[in-house]
Amino acid sequence: MSEELSSRYWYETGDDAERLRSVAILQAMRAYRAGEAAMRRRTRDSMSMGENDLLVLRYLLKAKQQQSAVAMPELAAYLAVSTSAARALVARLERSGHLVVEGDEVRTTVESDAEVRATLGRMHERMLEAAGGMTPDEGRAVVAFLGRMLDAVDRIDAHDSVH
Repeated sequence: MSEELSSRYWYETGDDAERLRSVAILQAMRAYRAGEAAMRRRTRDSMSMGENDLLVLRYLLKAKQQQSAVAMPELAAYLAVSTSAARALVARLERSGHLVVEGDEVRTTVESDAEVRATLGRMHERMLEAAGGMTPDEGRAVVAFLGRMLDAVDRIDAHDSVH
């Protein structure tokens, strides 16, 4: 089924120019999300890691950049898993040389940081280049739009049963 036909399932278009433009924007976002999901899958495969492994690395690298310590309970809460599940994941990443655990504090290794940068660095540069070509007004519009989209999707609506 073509993208245009499949989008009609979600978004009835009609002839209204604003509605057509809105549908085109949402289709572009859907294509971007699919591309980003594929990139994350390729990254996990190339690093031989699962999704939670990469989430842990990203969270710890961000904390390291902010010079902030991360304890096991915080990591478990971030992943929405039990502390014992977080400990098992961290133990696996420690055995693979990606993490160091000192007491209850968890941090990445220098090698782990280098591996993530080598794997994702070029992609991040391409993304920065794509965003860099925007005017200040375009940039503000995109940021505002994405904020509105986050507000639109950042809740779970009650399920209405269809009779």
